[in-house]
Amino acid sequence: MIKAIIIDDEKKSREVLLGLTDRYCPEVFVLAQADGCKDGIEKVKQLNPDIVFLDIQMPDGSGFNFLEAFDDFKFEVIFTTAYDQYAIKAIKYSALDYLLKPINPDDLKESIAKYLLKQDKGQINKNIRVLLENMKAQGSEAKKIILSTSEGIHILSTDEIIRCESDDYYTKFFLTNGNPILISKTLKQNEAMLSDFDFIRPHKSHLVNLKYIKSYLKVDGGYILMTDGSKIPVSRRKRESIIDILNHL
Repeated sequence: MIKAIIIDDEKKSREVLLGLTDRYCPEVFVLAQADGCKDGIEKVKQLNPDIVFLDIQMPDGSGFNFLEAFDDFKFEVIFTTAYDQYAIKAIKYSALDYLLKPINPDDLKESIAKYLLKQDKGQINKNIRVLLENMKAQGSEAKKIILSTSEGIHILSTDEIIRCESDDYYTKFFLTNGNPILISKTLKQNEAMLSDFDFIRPHKSHLVNLKYIKSYLKVDGGYILMTDGSKIPVSRRKRESIIDILNHL
């Protein structure tokens, strides 16, 4: 049995999520509900849940303020939120899970399934530390992201990534330390995550960090030369926009 606590200032939202867990996730037992940050902190410390369903915006503090009240995390966090682009991106960087309101039952079942399959439940401490650090960072400066591979977990600064290359349903990250990392996410998914940090996609199979572009050469149909010596092709339909971006660096 998975023990859970729902923290949300809206009573209707709490009741809807409780009903969804009862109907679609019988393995989840909701120990308690809390209507805000302070109430949630007290109940989590008292009841020791396995999962906390955590709203982001509440009158007495955000979900991030709630997390800052803990030194150690013995519970998983699944954020529940209306669309908030900045918060959702920060959650994605840290490889934590979230559910968009109104919550879809299939999304809820998928989140619980991912929790049950997770091997290293102690990883949550690192994920949340990355999240809180990124939330404190301002603007589009380098942030940390978490990449999960079959070998383990990698915490990187976006400035450590030179480029990414598509490998079917996988993406290979090429780093400043020379050790590539292969993860099971598509290049399109990684493009969405890195687009705020000066990464551009000159070709359907490549995503590059502008910081590590050395030059653009017009020979052989046009390609970008990176500081690591790699040659990245530029697709014909993107050539004009890429040249314009490079001219304004």
